[in-house]
Amino acid sequence: MKTNPTAAGMDATRLARIDEHLQRSYLDPGKIAGCLTAVARRGELAYFSCLGLADREREMPVGEDTLWRIYSMTKPITGVALMTLYEQGYFQLSDPVHRFIPSWRAQQVKVRLDDGTSELVAPDRPVSVRDVLMHMAGLGYGPANTDLDLGTPGESGRMRSPFHRAPSLAELVEGLATEPLRFQPGTQWLYSFGTDVCARLVEVISGVAFDEYLAATIFEPLGMTDTGFWVKEGDAGRLAATYARNSRKELVCIEDPIDSPYLEKPTFLSGGGGLVSSAPDYLRFCQMLANGGELDGRRVLGRKTVELMTTNHLPGGGELSQFALPGGYGEVGFDGMGFGLTMAVSLGPARTQVIGSAGEYLWGGAASTVFFIDPAEELLLVFMTQLIPSGTFNFRGQLKTLVYPAISD
Repeated sequence: MKTNPTAAGMDATRLARIDEHLQRSYLDPGKIAGCLTAVARRGELAYFSCLGLADREREMPVGEDTLWRIYSMTKPITGVALMTLYEQGYFQLSDPVHRFIPSWRAQQVKVRLDDGTSELVAPDRPVSVRDVLMHMAGLGYGPANTDLDLGTPGESGRMRSPFHRAPSLAELVEGLATEPLRFQPGTQWLYSFGTDVCARLVEVISGVAFDEYLAATIFEPLGMTDTGFWVKEGDAGRLAATYARNSRKELVCIEDPIDSPYLEKPTFLSGGGGLVSSAPDYLRFCQMLANGGELDGRRVLGRKTVELMTTNHLPGGGELSQFALPGGYGEVGFDGMGFGLTMAVSLGPARTQVIGSAGEYLWGGAASTVFFIDPAEELLLVFMTQLIPSGTFNFRGQLKTLVYPAISD
């Protein structure tokens, strides 16, 4: 892709440090197979670099059109989809989920007693739409709704994606209605199936299957031709392999593109983590948000709706470290981070201890993909690789230390 760092107000020589760092610290030591980094500012692409291999076993290099499993970077897309219905007056954030999914009316909360036992009590208030957008509903992730379960080993130790062995959205959400909540709605934060509930709300409110709604409302208007829940026929050769590190910290392939479950339509259209995308596609999604909901004359959301999504909604303007359930997980650090509607919101560099601006919004995915958008600097970054689990390396923090000093005006 053609870059113009000068028009973006960025220093090309300083941006070149990104490749130098990634090559020296990750590619040469074999910590990742390959990656792609894209930086844009003021709507101008300042930097776009492909390094290493998308498929090490077949020596396929990372390319502009490589397809990546974006996992939880699906969540902001789901949030945008639901908020397009908000803009049409279908719901308020304070509305109870049971207004649209009646089975959620009977939910209970599991409360631990002083003697170590527990009991089920009625919630202080119903789970709201905002709760599920924010991971504050009392839900969890994984078996019995208690932990994060991103995949299980299949044959030959290969990971089989949970999004290709789960029930439908409708079945999942009906099942969650019978699970006790982990805490009173709106009082704590726990990474969860909440965004999948949001996807089901899109289906129920719109009357359209989730994948079809995304295509018509977001992907087609933005020209995101490579984004979907499965890889189109003929594009299998563009799908990157997924890697993890074994006990000896050696990189091993855990999902081969040739027999990937992403080559066929899943039964579970996960709003929380089911999409595959390319870097140019996700850049277009981020640029739409950075532009206040519009790209190339196609408006997806209103500017004030984007502001609503990217405002810190934690009680009292607090940070995730105050509300995250002990032992919980998130795609960003908890210190200095607020949370909006499907995305974290930075409370400023003095609190995060990372260079940047207050008001940045950001998230990532299980295979170590990263994005952030800084409205104050009109700056955005998309980073793609395929290393599970995320958090193995601090790509976001390191990339920010390289990108921000390249601003030249």
